[in-house]
Amino acid sequence: MATIQRILVPVDGSVSSAKAAAKGKFYADKCGAELHLLYVASEIQKDIPSSIIFDEIMKELPPGLVVKTHERAGNIADEILTKADDIAASMIIMGSRGLGIFKGALIGSVSQQVVERSMVPVMIVKADNN
Repeated sequence: MATIQRILVPVDGSVSSAKAAAKGKFYADKCGAELHLLYVASEIQKDIPSSIIFDEIMKELPPGLVVKTHERAGNIADEILTKADDIAASMIIMGSRGLGIFKGALIGSVSQQVVERSMVPVMIVKADNN
């Protein structure tokens, strides 16, 4: 069985991405894996500086956890998949927007595209609705 060595967590400042980052920290710590955080600048999320997002996630890190940050620009799903290949990610942990079946089917979601095209396991973390 392959070991988990590198976990990629795309982050965008949303509640679900913060929950995914928390899961990423947990699993990276438990597996002794590197945690790679990826912020993709795009038309959808161009106004949030990556440093603010990264700084918030870096709070309360488990001792000894190796965290690397990456920034890309372009199509979000494409950039996530490219970075996963670049770092030889063992898995991707990402948030879901929770669009619902009908709306998601019409416009598609980044998480759906990544799940369908990824060569490594993908864990989708949903934000609570309350």
